[in-house]
Amino acid sequence: MNKTELIEALAEQVDLSKSDAEKFVNGFVDLITAQLVAGNEVTITGFGTYMAKRREARMGVNPQNPSQKIQIPAVTVPKFKAGKSLKDALKKV
Repeated sequence: MNKTELIEALAEQVDLSKSDAEKFVNGFVDLITAQLVAGNEVTITGFGTYMAKRREARMGVNPQNPSQKIQIPAVTVPKFKAGKSLKDALKKV
């Protein structure tokens, strides 16, 4: 499911116009992004937790020349940890 399909499904499920559903989805994404940039976690009970994790700098191998070592810089990456209700729902599939 892509973003457009999500907006259409959300509009149908909660009886919203597509433009209102699009505003909701865009607002949700913007809010979570802003919180992660600020270093906060966003927890949706039962669904999961969005967080930003720092991956430290490390040495790696150049895939084009495996004998050459390269320095991989430190980076902050988004993480998602699934909640219990989501995990349980997927176990039933």
